[in-house]
Amino acid sequence: MTKVELGNVTKIFGDDPGGEALELLWAGCSKRAIRERTGHVVGVNNANIAVAEGEIFVVMGLSGSGKSTLLRCVNRLYEPTAGRVVVDGTDVTALGPKELQAFRRESTGMVFQHFALFPHQDVRSNVSFGLRVKGVDHEARDEAAERALALVGLSGYETSYPRQLSGGMQQRVGLARALATDPDILLMDEAFSALDPLIRRQMQDELMEIQDKLHKTILFITHDLNEALRVGTRVCVMKDGAIHQIGTPQDILLRPATRYVAEFVQDVDQGRVLAVETVREDAATVGAGATVADALRAIDSLGVEAAHVVDAGGRPLGVVTREAAEMARSRGDQQLGHLVETVPTVTEVTVLAKVYQLFGSGLPVAVVDGDGRLVGSVRPLTVLAELGRVEGVAEQLNPAGARQ
Repeated sequence: MTKVELGNVTKIFGDDPGGEALELLWAGCSKRAIRERTGHVVGVNNANIAVAEGEIFVVMGLSGSGKSTLLRCVNRLYEPTAGRVVVDGTDVTALGPKELQAFRRESTGMVFQHFALFPHQDVRSNVSFGLRVKGVDHEARDEAAERALALVGLSGYETSYPRQLSGGMQQRVGLARALATDPDILLMDEAFSALDPLIRRQMQDELMEIQDKLHKTILFITHDLNEALRVGTRVCVMKDGAIHQIGTPQDILLRPATRYVAEFVQDVDQGRVLAVETVREDAATVGAGATVADALRAIDSLGVEAAHVVDAGGRPLGVVTREAAEMARSRGDQQLGHLVETVPTVTEVTVLAKVYQLFGSGLPVAVVDGDGRLVGSVRPLTVLAELGRVEGVAEQLNPAGARQ
């Protein structure tokens, strides 16, 4: 279900944004040409986005790409020059002042980069501010503030002041303030950008944990591609106010739509983004009561170097390598049990960074479903080949063939 929809949203900054500058943009002129000719700056160029209910939709790009401008068009902190913003079927761009104020107060919560806390108010008061504006009584808003603080791990800090907290703790207060009003939509503008790398990663973890509990619709702005790929359900890549690609993190990494996106993803740690599902292969399998001959037939049928042994319920018990099975056959030994080597198990959503350390033995890793049943296999060489393929994607998109 679509929660937020942007249709042909355009934002131009200047004295007459809807005049010549807009006409030039529609005629296909570049952002630079429009600025040089009219003095106007194109913030967002014809953006079309559909954000699903309950997803973390990340908009990323470098400084000046238009990502924060796009976010501010959603709640009309910036008035779009053209286009529509529709939330739950309501055209936000058509709302009057009182309706817009109610929409901002009831439907959205915003988390800023620099915390935006009131230094003269304690943590509880900061978190309950939105509820106070809504006219919620003192006891109810304190209870809501305490619930929100518990969600972000700050129970016990209700009477502290912002100056007494670290940067990471202050950002947690900002997130708690947005959550306290229980909005349908969270707008997070570079929310973690001012934090140290370790704290930033912890905040990313906490955001995803909170999302698992609350299932909010989140529009998350960042200039950090690693962050975008880590937290996003889907990612939108922008440059010069225009959208270059929208897709899942794996889509962005494996199938970049333009040379710009391909160059962006070259330096990403693919192992922290790609999941086992991208390299999972069919597994050669035999039952626990199989013979050496059975194992070799299964191995030969797929042209692999090992067969996974499973119990009656399809759960992996270990693997038998081709080498071990052939040696047993040469001795006339058909017993399989003593040849089985235990291997780790992963799921299809396990990121490859967590799989590397499991390849120490050189044996394939078993891929299981939620019930622990074998659904495939991951081989070390397959992982290396896939990572090498991804690293070469940008070179494959030559300037002549790429969409700029």
